[in-house]
Amino acid sequence: MYTDLHCHSARPEAELSLINFDLASLNANDVDAAIEAAGRSHISAGLHPWYLAEPTLTPAFDALERLSPYLAAVGECGLDRCAATPYELQRRTFIRQIECAERWEKPLIVHCVRAYGDLLALRQGLKPKQVWIVHGFTGKPGLAEQLVGAGCYLSFGKALLNPRASARDSWRATPLDRVFLETDAADISIATIHAEAATIRGLDLTALQRQLVANFDRVFR
Repeated sequence: MYTDLHCHSARPEAELSLINFDLASLNANDVDAAIEAAGRSHISAGLHPWYLAEPTLTPAFDALERLSPYLAAVGECGLDRCAATPYELQRRTFIRQIECAERWEKPLIVHCVRAYGDLLALRQGLKPKQVWIVHGFTGKPGLAEQLVGAGCYLSFGKALLNPRASARDSWRATPLDRVFLETDAADISIATIHAEAATIRGLDLTALQRQLVANFDRVFR
């Protein structure tokens, strides 16, 4: 069974997937479509740090509230020091989504770029009870160890296909009960990512898939 932790449309080869909707660009009809999708798949929704703007926050959070009964997770949301969005706006909006995840008892899908110190500080300071999953992780093993030590899960994607990527070393080093695999927006099948992930760790593909299903069931039960 192929699991895809983070994608933006249904992937036919993935039997378990989490489809993400970005609320910055959703209108009322899109929210209805997201609710309909929730009848067929697990969905997540949140405010991505790239697309934040003050005038859109109220309708976006209204949409998130409306979607909350149908969500498997909140996000993706987070912090990105390479984005044009003012960092304080990112931080304020991220904290508000952390609060939503806690209130609704949902996992949080996290986008983080060059802001891991702040991310870890927020986790330590806020002491959330819900699982945080850092999606699209590409960092080094030392950072992976810090995040896992702080209670996070890590989701790996297309970076595993790059022979020189640090993500491959982090994937090898991260406990299998704290990982996921994903396609995100890449034009690559989840089957390809699963196969490479198994090869990197010298694992039987079926055994890896069973572990990922167990992780999915544990976090999204």
